[in-house]
Amino acid sequence: MSKIEILAPVGNEEMLRAAVFSGADAVYLGFSGFNARTSANNFNADTLKDAVAFCRARGVAVHVALNTTVYGGELPALEQAIRAVAASGADAVICQDLAVATLIGKIAPQLPRHGSTQMSVHSLQGALELKELGFTRVVLARELSMPEVEHITKHCGIETECFVHGALCMCVSGQCYMSAFLGGRSGNRGSCAGPCRLPFEANALPEGKPGRLHHLSLKDNSVIDKLDKLQALGVASAKIEGRLRTPEYVAAAVSACLAGREGRAYDRDLLKNAFSRSGFTSGYLDGKINGTMFGVRSEADAEQTKKTLPMLRELYRRERSRVPVKMKLEIEEGGEKLTVTDADGSRAFAYGDAEPQPARTDPTESLHRSLAKTGGTPFAVEDQDITVEMDGGPWFIPGGAVNELRREALDALLKKREVLRPWPTTEEHVPALPLRTLPPHRTLRARFENWEQVPERALDGIEYLILPIAQADRVPREWRAKTLLELPRVMFGKLEEDTARRIAATQDAGFAGYEVSNIAHLRLCRGLPMSGSFGLNITNQLAAQFYADNGLGSMLILPEVKDSDISTIAPTHNGRPVPTGVLVYGHMPLMVTRACPLQNIHDCAHCDKTGVLTDRKAKKFPVRCGLGVRTIYNPVPIYMGDKPGALTVDYGVAYFTLESREEAAKILEMIRTHAPFEGDFTRGLYFKGTN
Repeated sequence: MSKIEILAPVGNEEMLRAAVFSGADAVYLGFSGFNARTSANNFNADTLKDAVAFCRARGVAVHVALNTTVYGGELPALEQAIRAVAASGADAVICQDLAVATLIGKIAPQLPRHGSTQMSVHSLQGALELKELGFTRVVLARELSMPEVEHITKHCGIETECFVHGALCMCVSGQCYMSAFLGGRSGNRGSCAGPCRLPFEANALPEGKPGRLHHLSLKDNSVIDKLDKLQALGVASAKIEGRLRTPEYVAAAVSACLAGREGRAYDRDLLKNAFSRSGFTSGYLDGKINGTMFGVRSEADAEQTKKTLPMLRELYRRERSRVPVKMKLEIEEGGEKLTVTDADGSRAFAYGDAEPQPARTDPTESLHRSLAKTGGTPFAVEDQDITVEMDGGPWFIPGGAVNELRREALDALLKKREVLRPWPTTEEHVPALPLRTLPPHRTLRARFENWEQVPERALDGIEYLILPIAQADRVPREWRAKTLLELPRVMFGKLEEDTARRIAATQDAGFAGYEVSNIAHLRLCRGLPMSGSFGLNITNQLAAQFYADNGLGSMLILPEVKDSDISTIAPTHNGRPVPTGVLVYGHMPLMVTRACPLQNIHDCAHCDKTGVLTDRKAKKFPVRCGLGVRTIYNPVPIYMGDKPGALTVDYGVAYFTLESREEAAKILEMIRTHAPFEGDFTRGLYFKGTN
């Protein structure tokens, strides 16, 4: 059974030393400008090479995060970032945006790609799709239970990586738009402001009273005590979260993981003191998703961390001897030669100029002891891997001379191991971006949560209806040719199999096609008509073209994208334009969560699957439960109905969720007549964009 990799976070050079010296097998770090922790002290082309050389010498792998969504104007800089990663010889790139994956395939096709947890892969079909696209590893969603991890790992055919310690996002990674819509700082762009750590209270509160409790804040995840079980399942890598934390935190987590991998006990209190939010949770992996998963970072937690830091520094004060070598010392009358060889066959030599003297007793044991003193270096040698050969001996050499031979040979071997091995690159470049003009005629699509919302008399001129696939039986036959069936954004547990059955049952029932929003859907709907929803996070031309090449006949652009960038997205298929669209109305789903904030006030048996979260400014965020997840909506809707020519797309979508049939009819009429919105609304991020 292969040992599970201990993968540590690195936000700066001190964290790199802490991770490596404390025993991590691999590290992951961000490349400046394109990683999901923009506030970390990330690496550039030069410092990345230094980091890779440092790690390679010590047998530690380096995974580089290029895991943000990318806007069109950034694609040339992305090309240079990929070339820099390839030049460094890093072991893999972690990516979310299919533009990044596509460019790597064109520029550095041999550079391994790992699918980021931001890709929202939480099902077998999603992992299988990544395998088909050439990814070598998938970083699984944090919400999975042990049986779900096992099912994917044993059947997907590529490596799986699981988070085992660190912060938990409330939302499924990659599907959170709260920070972007509330403050312009996009989680998908690495700038999350962490709004879920602020007060959001699930209790019923009077109008105007702000929330005080933290019902969107989860405790940190910690399943290190189950590392040996994950290893037995075949999980390839155990990932520690925390590029924004401290070197001491990294060292504490790595040390605990080394024990957990072997099924040994570790100091859980020390780990908690390094950082926690009033303790830890293992609710997702245990399949026990309830109110005990929630917690906040208290002043007492912070004070305890402050007291613990000096003790934790001892975990990475010294270089860890971890690279096995063999040594051969040859002594003859004229001098001595030491050869040091590592497991890869790299060799280094040192020659002594000490004049050997005849020995009165056999010095072999003493020489072994001197050569074995590799402490303070990355190298380790077992006694059976030391060979001493004497020509005409026995010979005596002073201990200082032997020590100098050892130091010189190991230094030379370290330099050899530091040599970078760049990945080959091609001359491919980012193609010039198209610049769209406003199409002569824009169409309107209307998405509804259920058939009861659909105002049939108000649907004149609607190009397509969009309804959840579970509502398929409710759609009258005469509407089916104009109806797209929406697949669930996330499909935990048995929902993926249920969705596959529903697709099979409806594909010959006269529907127009399927609305897809997850990489798994491409595989489930292969060969069937598909349109893309915002859950695909399409933000640039390369990603849009990828989806057009993979069967999408139209696609929504992520509502985080600014108008000027929208105008550069114009995918084609067989020389013909593939229509693009935007949300022109709708309460944006800011989060989709597996943990339920309403469980902080009552259990599921006493819940009608609806609720409200009140923030610190007394704004009320609707919550709806269904299909094993909770969706949290923006209190105010996007509205662009009175600006029909503002965005260069082919269609708009009116996205109805909380509205009644009468309200939907009224809003559709407002969009048709380009009327101003009545009441509070937002233009979203179409004109101001995100950080």
